[in-house]
Amino acid sequence: MKSKKILAMTLALGLVAGTAGAMSRPVTLADQGSFFAGGKVVTAPGVYKDDEPTNFAGETLHGDAAYVFWQAPVKAKKNALVFLHGYGQSGKTWETTPDGRDGFQNIFLAKGYKTFIVDEPRRGRAGNSTVPAELKAQPQDQLWYDNFRIGQWPDYYDNVAVPRDAESRAQFFYQMTPDTGKFDVQVVADAMTAVMEKAGPGVLVTHSAGGGPGWLTAAHSDKVKGIIALEPGTFPFPKGEVPEVEATTSPFPAPGMKVSDEEFQRLLKIPMVVYFGDNIITGSEPDKHWGLDNWRVRLNLARKWEQVMKKHGGDVQVVYLPDIGIKGNTHFLMADLNNQEVADTMEKWLKDKGLSK
Repeated sequence: MKSKKILAMTLALGLVAGTAGAMSRPVTLADQGSFFAGGKVVTAPGVYKDDEPTNFAGETLHGDAAYVFWQAPVKAKKNALVFLHGYGQSGKTWETTPDGRDGFQNIFLAKGYKTFIVDEPRRGRAGNSTVPAELKAQPQDQLWYDNFRIGQWPDYYDNVAVPRDAESRAQFFYQMTPDTGKFDVQVVADAMTAVMEKAGPGVLVTHSAGGGPGWLTAAHSDKVKGIIALEPGTFPFPKGEVPEVEATTSPFPAPGMKVSDEEFQRLLKIPMVVYFGDNIITGSEPDKHWGLDNWRVRLNLARKWEQVMKKHGGDVQVVYLPDIGIKGNTHFLMADLNNQEVADTMEKWLKDKGLSK
């Protein structure tokens, strides 16, 4: 074990020396590794014959598992942080930022947390799907740019906290990655429940479309001790209390997510906080720019969910970051120029809830 620790420390120091801006200070690792969790096995009809390997009869396919890369600093805190990305993304979301600064993976390692970085099923390094998909080389950078509230292409919002050089913009676009099978909330939630069983007790940190399966994971795994959700796309409501879908100019409506009474009761037992960034139009009036209106209706839905959860005794909080003086954030709070400030806010919440020990 001693030699492993020495090697781990050498790797951490190598990051400091070899990558400008990445790993702002050395972190000594006790261990690291990777694994797959969840998934299923399907078998093709027929009988496998080892002298006919390409007819695939009777052969098996392992797919729909999540891929996880984890690191443990020396004297890690009891509760780990498990990071689940959003739509069009992979675990890269949480790693080094497009302009080469520390991402949440490094920031929270330095704070003493064991980190688990997930690629959800049918995405990134977990690309083996049990259902087919047609991958299209679809130009859509500008769609994401507008929807992620960086600006209205090719311009930036005046206050937006992002690097504005061409290379950083290119690095951001390159991290987009396609689904290798249809996105299925239940498939992701099942895999994430298995991830939590392997990771042990921890706080689940979700982003965007990772929010939906994140709620279900917490409802089915007692290993989830809290949730930090960064701009989730939907929210869980009990039967009979799902709000009507609000009209929007966005092509992506924001429906609530109905969960069973048992699932809802489990969610009431853990603390949860939701963070939204800047440049979100508030109120009930639709905005003509769909990229802004898409987040207006989601913030409105979040506040309705907060009221329902609190009515039932839940420990939840929806935070609009400009209200607490953190300004300029895009949809990618973990990579913006003020991501350290966002991380500090998250850690304060962890401490307040007794989850940082």
